[in-house]
Amino acid sequence: MPVKLAIHHRPGFFSDRWIEYCKENNIPYKIVNAYDTDIVQQVSDCTAFMWHHTQCDYRDKLFAKQLIYSLEAMGLKVFPNFNTCWHFDDKVGQKYLLEAIGAPLVPTYIFYNKKKALEWIKTTTFPKVYKLRGGAGSANVQLVPTKKDAIRLVNRAFGKGFPQFKRRGNLKERIRKYKEGKDTLWGVYKSMGRLFIPTELAKMVGPEKGYVYFQDFIPNNTFDIRIIIVADKAFAIKRLTRKNDFRASGSGMIIYSKEEIDERCVKMAFEVNEKIKSQSIAFDFVFDSNKNPLIVEISYGFAKEGYDPCEGYWDKDLNWHKGAFNPYGWMVELVLNKN
Repeated sequence: MPVKLAIHHRPGFFSDRWIEYCKENNIPYKIVNAYDTDIVQQVSDCTAFMWHHTQCDYRDKLFAKQLIYSLEAMGLKVFPNFNTCWHFDDKVGQKYLLEAIGAPLVPTYIFYNKKKALEWIKTTTFPKVYKLRGGAGSANVQLVPTKKDAIRLVNRAFGKGFPQFKRRGNLKERIRKYKEGKDTLWGVYKSMGRLFIPTELAKMVGPEKGYVYFQDFIPNNTFDIRIIIVADKAFAIKRLTRKNDFRASGSGMIIYSKEEIDERCVKMAFEVNEKIKSQSIAFDFVFDSNKNPLIVEISYGFAKEGYDPCEGYWDKDLNWHKGAFNPYGWMVELVLNKN
């Protein structure tokens, strides 16, 4: 049977680059629709399946990981495979995974019982960072200055819960980016509209509740380092924090110079992924008081335009390869067993 690649296409996501790569390299492919009830039949004449599923679509949250696992059981090569994506947009799952393999994770605490959470608050120090299990670009992340603030969050977590899409927070972030020339006035208007008309995700997914997630606050970090590994290659960016804020993810303030990247993070990312065995994985690093790198969280996906200006990549032996590269082509070669 000739190699045929099935691609679920969503404009603006990885599939744009996958299709472009297939055309340039005469790789047979066909477009399928993961949301169709007969998706298993659609891919039955293929050897591989690729779908850049996202945390922003409620349908993806419902069944993407289940479909991925099922197609692997069917014998297809899949990107992302289950090993790569089961912990995607799930900080709770990431905590257990990173702790289990001995990765240098920022100390993280999760409680599923209100009484135990409140007892812990009495004994710990503040500030802490509070997060929901899902969300990208620093969404659903906030600094908790005091015990009183933490108690308020716990009461809400075990009460009415938290919306997964924060309308006012989204508008504030859009305005910030517009003022810095990183968003359009139309983007601000759309965000204003979300104050009255919720997103499809907000309408279909209920509030987050029944658990609390805290991380230690690691002070004096004015940036983070993001290392992305695809196959056996790594590339990186340095992200500056927002003004008067500790959050770097989603700030839009990026430095691409290789000299700005602490190569200990690159080495550590390769070592940790040897245990995770992910096809594609992004590590976010901050630095403790002794300047040692710590992992904040991980993800298989990333916003592709943010990495196009990268100056080059490292191989697994930490050799530097300067110049343009195509990680989306690496993804295609992975499922075709050519990488």
